[in-house]
Amino acid sequence: MRRLRTRAQFQALLTLPPVARTTHFALHRLPLAPDIPDAPARPALFPAPTQVWLGAMAPKRWARRAVTRNTIRRQIYAVGDQLMPTLPPGAHLVRLRAAFATSRFASASSAALKQAVRAELLQLFARGAA
Repeated sequence: MRRLRTRAQFQALLTLPPVARTTHFALHRLPLAPDIPDAPARPALFPAPTQVWLGAMAPKRWARRAVTRNTIRRQIYAVGDQLMPTLPPGAHLVRLRAAFATSRFASASSAALKQAVRAELLQLFARGAA
């Protein structure tokens, strides 16, 4: 699995509507396979079009503490690694779109928060596959 690195890669995915949403996350997908007729050609942005690309966005607006943002991004990449064999080739971007309640998760990086994020990410990717 390759990770999205450049601003242009993230912007290419953010221009597309989400393919799946949950309470806290949105999944954007860009098919890159050359055999798909309506797939946009983006060889400069994604040099390996037959691979799975994954990006994670956790803005400060929805996760104020850096520890929380890093925890969420790590969980996104961990779930992505776990589901990589089932993901279609292309670029995938998971975007945090709502804050997790600090009243429910008092610690910035607790086991309960990690478990809740992981469960919701699995649900997000399941919806995206359907």
